[in-house]
Amino acid sequence: MNVKFLSLLYPTEEALRRHERGEDSPLITEAVCEELGLTALLTLKNSRLSDYFTKSAEVILYRQKTLADVERLPQLGETLSKVLPILCDIEELRRMDAGRAPSGESYLYSITEIELYISCINALYEGLSPIKDSLQSPAFQTLASAIEVLVDSEYYRDLNENLKKLSSRIHEVKSITVGVNLDAQLRPCDAGVISINAETFKSGKVLDKILRMSFKNDAFTCIADIVPFEKDHSENRKEALQSAFYSAIDKVFRASVREWRAIVSEYVLENTDFLLRILPEIEFVTRAAELRHRLAAYNNPAVFPTVLPMEEKGFDAKGLYNPDVALKIKARAVPNDFAFDEAGRIYVLTGPNRGGKSVITCAVGLAQAMAQLGMPVAAEAAAISPVDAIFVHFPTGAEDTIDKGRLGEECARLREILDAVSKDSLILLDESLSSTGAYEASSIASELLAGFAAIACRGIFSTHLHDLAASVDAINERVAPLGGSRLDTLVAGIEKGERSFLILRQKPDGKSYAGDIAAKYGLSLENILQNRKG
Repeated sequence: MNVKFLSLLYPTEEALRRHERGEDSPLITEAVCEELGLTALLTLKNSRLSDYFTKSAEVILYRQKTLADVERLPQLGETLSKVLPILCDIEELRRMDAGRAPSGESYLYSITEIELYISCINALYEGLSPIKDSLQSPAFQTLASAIEVLVDSEYYRDLNENLKKLSSRIHEVKSITVGVNLDAQLRPCDAGVISINAETFKSGKVLDKILRMSFKNDAFTCIADIVPFEKDHSENRKEALQSAFYSAIDKVFRASVREWRAIVSEYVLENTDFLLRILPEIEFVTRAAELRHRLAAYNNPAVFPTVLPMEEKGFDAKGLYNPDVALKIKARAVPNDFAFDEAGRIYVLTGPNRGGKSVITCAVGLAQAMAQLGMPVAAEAAAISPVDAIFVHFPTGAEDTIDKGRLGEECARLREILDAVSKDSLILLDESLSSTGAYEASSIASELLAGFAAIACRGIFSTHLHDLAASVDAINERVAPLGGSRLDTLVAGIEKGERSFLILRQKPDGKSYAGDIAAKYGLSLENILQNRKG
């Protein structure tokens, strides 16, 4: 069977080539995935998340159909989960055998690969055939048809029959009979394999056997161990004996097994290659479907977003939440409505500490990233335009640099973002410029926001700088002649000292909330005076 092109993630070979050439690949790095918490949500062993981001609407919609089948048909997910470790074993077997000279051990690897290959094909056939008519995605319809053609082929049936015969011969081997010729002084002068046996030898009472000198009628009873396998002998002596045995067995099996090497290279490799090519895709699809099920276990919805044109710069999510937080608290997360629109494509987000500013900032980034993986996003409904890049600038703790100091380091990182950002990019800044005083930070941040607005990108600046939020109108007036994006404000809500984790699109009222928070923890002046001693 010759599968010219099959992919769970790309509708055509040209779409894949465009992705590989970088034409449809946005700049969303593995570091950004880690900062957003996406790598913790979706752990992959055979690839990286950054390998899969796309800005092609065609590719995103194709993946949505692929994932919808997995999530809608439990048997499909079970089949992929069953096949995944088999393919990993085949890949590991090839890695171990790569560059190995032909030998008995190498031939056995070939037979094992064929066994794994057949078990993989059979698992796919048994899993896909009963649901073939229910598959709606082009990816799985193609895969099911390809597997069906393969299983029905005469060559595949012959392969199964021949493998059974050869495997029975190989797996029936339990022991070998070794002959050693002795000279007049009872020194070994020649040694070789006399027979290959289907049963193991048995230990016997050495003294009795020697005294009786009866060996002929009890060929499978051992009268003396071969000394290299005793505990007190060196590994070199053991390896020397093992090497001698392997060499002898190799000669016995080589004639009957050598032809299988050709079968593997001419047929099996060709037919497993298309499965190994999609191994990382199978893992990605499986893990993505598992994530949605994990969220649903705590009543958190996830939906495939409507894909808007890139030039529309749209992002409109109802009931948006942070999936990382939802899984950590093991409960339904607080939902928020969030949108980038003509009235505000860059937000200055203020509010109390631990009031949800960082959470919603990451939630927006996660929704954007997951949409561009073709995954469902953590929301009740969403319509999202692809971006050409996601840039993040989150707190780095106490990573001061000797050359620049903390502020210098922050400004250098922000400069790098400014040099790379475009009108179709998303920037997420969380407590940036917190390494300096409020006055200096607000001055720098105002210039930075004006620059982002002039570039016309979209983004969020989560900050403790209330003066910065108050200057949004002035920044908009300053940038208006240049066109670009408008700024607006968001506020993390708090009610009676309690954080609501609701993000409100409104002007900040200028309150610090410090009094309410202090009272909650009994740290207000009134509480202190009331509870003082003496």
